[in-house]
Amino acid sequence: MKPLMVADAPTAVLALQDEIRRSNQSRYDHRLHGVLLVAQGLSCRQAASVLGDAPRTVEYWVRAFDRHGLAGLQEKERPGRPPRLTPQQVKVVDRVLRQPPEEAGISANLWDGKALAALLERRFSVVLGVRQCQRLFRTLKFRLRKPRPEIAHADPERQRAHKKNSRA
Repeated sequence: MKPLMVADAPTAVLALQDEIRRSNQSRYDHRLHGVLLVAQGLSCRQAASVLGDAPRTVEYWVRAFDRHGLAGLQEKERPGRPPRLTPQQVKVVDRVLRQPPEEAGISANLWDGKALAALLERRFSVVLGVRQCQRLFRTLKFRLRKPRPEIAHADPERQRAHKKNSRA
C-alpha cells in the first residue's frame, strides 16, 4: 500500500504545532509528547525537531520530569509585573473620573491619557505613561468622549440658515 502523504506538509506542521500550543492544557500535552519521544529513544535534538521546539527546551522538560515527575511538566503560575496602583487607588481613580477634570484640580477640558497621568502623579506619586493610562480607561470601562466643536462667537440663526437640511 502506498504511504499517506500530507498535502503542503510544512504549512500543516506549523498549523498543527500552533493548535497543540493553543491552550494551557495543550501546552502540557506538548511537553508530555516531548518527554515521551525522548523516553522512546530519540535524542532531545531529534524530539525538538519533530515538535518544532528548541533542543534546549526539550532538555528542560526532561530534567523537570526527572526531578518532579508529571508535576514538573504542569503549567506554573506566571506572576508578571506587579501593578503600580493598589485596588483602593483604582477605586479612587474610578470615582474621580466620573467628575470633570477641573474638580480634581487638573487643568483639562476632558479626561484623556495626559490628564489621567497628571492626576496619578499628583495624587499618588505614580508615574504612568499615556498609553498605560489609556489602558486603565479601558479597564475601568471608560471611553474617550470629545465634545463637538463650536465656533466662537457664532450666530446660531445664521448657522441654522446655512445648514443644508435646515427648515428655514
